[in-house]
Amino acid sequence: MEKYLMLDRRLLSPQGMANLKLEVSQPVKDEEHNPLFTEDRPWEVRIDNGYPNVLYDREAGCYRCYYTLFIEDEDSRLAGPEERARRDYIPRPDRAPGLAYAESADGIHWEKPSLGLADWHGSRENNIIFPYAHGTGVMLDERETDPSRRYKMVTKMDQPGTEAYMAVSFSPDGIHWETPIPWPEHNPPADSHNLPFWSEEEGCYMVLSRVWRDGIRVTTLSRSQDFIHWSEPKETLRGTGFENQIYAMPAFRWGNLYLGFASMIHEGDRTEPDFDQVDLELTWAADPGTFDFAAPGHRLLPRGKGTYPDGEFDCCCLYASPLVTAPDGTLWLYYMGGNGRHTNFRETSLGRAKWQPDRFVALSPRRPEEESVLPTCSLIVSGGQLELLADPADPAQPMEIRAALAPAWNREAFPGFGYEDSTVTAGEGGSADGCGGGWLSIGFAGGLEKLAGQKVSLILRMKNAKVWALRGDIALGGHRLWDGAE
Repeated sequence: MEKYLMLDRRLLSPQGMANLKLEVSQPVKDEEHNPLFTEDRPWEVRIDNGYPNVLYDREAGCYRCYYTLFIEDEDSRLAGPEERARRDYIPRPDRAPGLAYAESADGIHWEKPSLGLADWHGSRENNIIFPYAHGTGVMLDERETDPSRRYKMVTKMDQPGTEAYMAVSFSPDGIHWETPIPWPEHNPPADSHNLPFWSEEEGCYMVLSRVWRDGIRVTTLSRSQDFIHWSEPKETLRGTGFENQIYAMPAFRWGNLYLGFASMIHEGDRTEPDFDQVDLELTWAADPGTFDFAAPGHRLLPRGKGTYPDGEFDCCCLYASPLVTAPDGTLWLYYMGGNGRHTNFRETSLGRAKWQPDRFVALSPRRPEEESVLPTCSLIVSGGQLELLADPADPAQPMEIRAALAPAWNREAFPGFGYEDSTVTAGEGGSADGCGGGWLSIGFAGGLEKLAGQKVSLILRMKNAKVWALRGDIALGGHRLWDGAE
């Protein structure tokens, strides 16, 4: 059974759409437990962006969090709360980054264990994995056959006064790591979250990073077969002008797509209320070489209330980890939230927010009282199952959904597959009458399986419905697709 999210533009026939708009479903912050941890160790002088990597290790039965921080930063160390509130932060060239580690049994209560790995001011009683590691990305490689390389990282080694370089490392347990190995080729600026992952389609490792191009920050992608030799970084996404630049963009696989959490920094106008602050936006890609914004300009996660120094812990800057699936199937978006502007004093903490599977971006009616029309591209039928994930736009009112199958969105329906021939009933998690939301089963008098092997367009006519996803015995049929071949 194939599943397609409505944010996947390959699925849709936009020429036939009516009364629809994209709407991001914002994850719900864990107000009971946030913040989960903050800067509370002497060497955590400024977590800054954090670039969190939160993973659940099923073998160990625990959550692991890897985060970047500054372990040396004299201006942050010497300035107390009153001084921070009355003057601007002045970063010094000798401030030094590091990679720190925390773990949790439940994803809520976090410990920062004494690892004994790195010296800090004459002591190894700290949770630092590597000093001088910046923008580190960590992956748990479930397909790796070498147990000593089960965990992998990409990082920028950056010791003040020396040359900075890209590097990788490996670990059997996520705690004890090999000495970082410099990239043999290429040394991008990579002042970002350098997030590695595996691509099943291309059969190689990839890393999302960032460079400067045309005066702005640009997200890049590099590839590797062995996790040591990496290709030249190529642009995969940029924002719009100075006002919306992508500072970091960790991504993860969801079904047949990649989803990314883009941290958007706002520059270019110091009089704007969002200036020097960082928001999250959702991005997507079928091919990680080309990402796009799922719903441009829509904030994925609202910043907290207030401003520095009295605002909520996440009122100014947001940097996310890839999505985490808990053992019970719950989806959590872990993120670092900062309470001050990006280039000024701020304190940073870890938080989390809960998301519903597949309910990421909906096509919703612009005017709920009017009919919406949603046609798909060409789909190849392979069986008799077809389901739609939909909810009422106004929960106090029922949905109305009718469906038809036609050779194209602007053609007459096949006999037995018109609107009068369709039924919409409860599917998995759906309401009893099929009008209250959830996965809804779409049936036809003609029997969908009778169209097996044919290309069809599904046309939905709806009132008060917002639609999240489509699944069933279908596959994209080639309309608006190009594989690169002539």
